[in-house]
Amino acid sequence: MRIGVPKEIKREERRVGLTPASVDELVRAGHAVCVETGAGDAIGEPDDAYRAAGARIVADADAVFEAGELIVKVKEPQAIERARLRPHHTLFTYLHLAPDREQTKDLVASGALCIAYETVTDASGGLPLLAPMSRVAGRLAIQAGATSLEARHGGAGVLLGGVPGVPAARVVVLGGGVVGTNAIQMALGLGADVTVVDRSVRVLEGLAARFGPALRTVFPTGASIEEQVLGADLVVGAVLVKGAAAPHLVTRDMVRRMKRGAVLVDVAIDQGGCFETSRPTTHTEPTYVVDGVVHYCVANMPGAVPRTATQALNHATLPFVQALAGRGVNKALSTDPHLRNGLNVARGQVTEPAVAATHGYDYVDPILALESAWQG
Repeated sequence: MRIGVPKEIKREERRVGLTPASVDELVRAGHAVCVETGAGDAIGEPDDAYRAAGARIVADADAVFEAGELIVKVKEPQAIERARLRPHHTLFTYLHLAPDREQTKDLVASGALCIAYETVTDASGGLPLLAPMSRVAGRLAIQAGATSLEARHGGAGVLLGGVPGVPAARVVVLGGGVVGTNAIQMALGLGADVTVVDRSVRVLEGLAARFGPALRTVFPTGASIEEQVLGADLVVGAVLVKGAAAPHLVTRDMVRRMKRGAVLVDVAIDQGGCFETSRPTTHTEPTYVVDGVVHYCVANMPGAVPRTATQALNHATLPFVQALAGRGVNKALSTDPHLRNGLNVARGQVTEPAVAATHGYDYVDPILALESAWQG
């Protein structure tokens, strides 16, 4: 199969879809890989490293999309990239369509098969292609929150772990999944006073067993969330609803009544954010202030550590790229229900129920959409 890897163009995105090591594996299996020049520069992998792995280096993204059948990226395609998609393309990347009506419309119009990393599943019900970036983002959330609490960044001037005789900062983590677990680990490691809120008693039991009495666990009700948020120095939003927009757990009124100089880090911003006052920010301008509360809402947090993040992502995505290329897209999707769960758009039809419901499209079962594509 012909596989294309364009350079990421979302603002301040430095990751890349495939590393040279991944390219080498694909080339050894007989596939042709073309990579846009400079795609790997930010992770310390120059064009020569890709050439040595067997890739063909092309001058621009137009050449990548022209040559490739399977397009492997990291972030959702920007408008100029969406315009390059054709019905013969299969796009494999993060999409986060629920909060993005324009992207959904363009992908439907393209006629391409569009597979979202974030909705591919595994046998245990997990999200194996979202998990590595969730680990990175969870850890970064505490680093970003600790920095944002510094007075020079608008925070209250609180040291996350305190010092002897001075209390540690109060950290509240909303959501005990992969992001939340990694945020808890980092916050406790720095000596913070940490509480996690999650609607699953099983998750709370598991976290309590893992972290012991150092971690407080709270079941969410309107009153309990409000109590925790109003008393917090740092709140990490780590809520995920597969394929759907994140719920607003922290209202504008709660933000208004929070401590001045408190910090909100919204890791759910890719799915619309779980704070009502959230809006996407960038690594260059990562924060803004609402009612005296600092908001950190960078939409591609792992892009801050692109080398680590790209390697972690490739470890998870490469087996799926190999399956799509080696077995053929249609066969891979039709025989693997977990990969098929990643199919969000297929030949002009929306095949992810949450996306269809959010944007008013008719939902089409992926199997039926694939059969329709084959017949067409």
